[in-house]
Amino acid sequence: MHDLPRQLTIDELAELFEGRTRLVEKLAEREDPLASAHEVIADLTPDEKLEALNAHPAIGAKNLSTRSAAEQGANDDPETLAELGRLNIEYEQRFGFRFVVFVNRRPKSEIVPILRERLERSREQELDTAVQELVAIAEDRWRRF
Repeated sequence: MHDLPRQLTIDELAELFEGRTRLVEKLAEREDPLASAHEVIADLTPDEKLEALNAHPAIGAKNLSTRSAAEQGANDDPETLAELGRLNIEYEQRFGFRFVVFVNRRPKSEIVPILRERLERSREQELDTAVQELVAIAEDRWRRF
């Protein structure tokens, strides 16, 4: 288990955030990137936030990074996977970016009601929530791996 680092390379951050995005580049400039992530996110443009969110895999996707696969756990029943697929499409059509949630090793069946609830929010609320979830995921990844 790792404590939060004082410095991370751009490659380490790209692994934690699922890709080399403008968010990752800006975090790599910081002495304490994960601790200052909320501050960095506040200064991102909407397009930079979208880039960071869309780098993340969809819940229930088949092609996942090793870390995402471990976090999302084993596949749930086909009905749950089908519902997640349908809701992910609805979410992306409504908001214009990928649904991101800190799964925290919960089964996919527990994510379905969260996704439904978040579909009822405004785009602004959802964009803010989604980027905060990215930080929670990255912090957890650093501590666990």
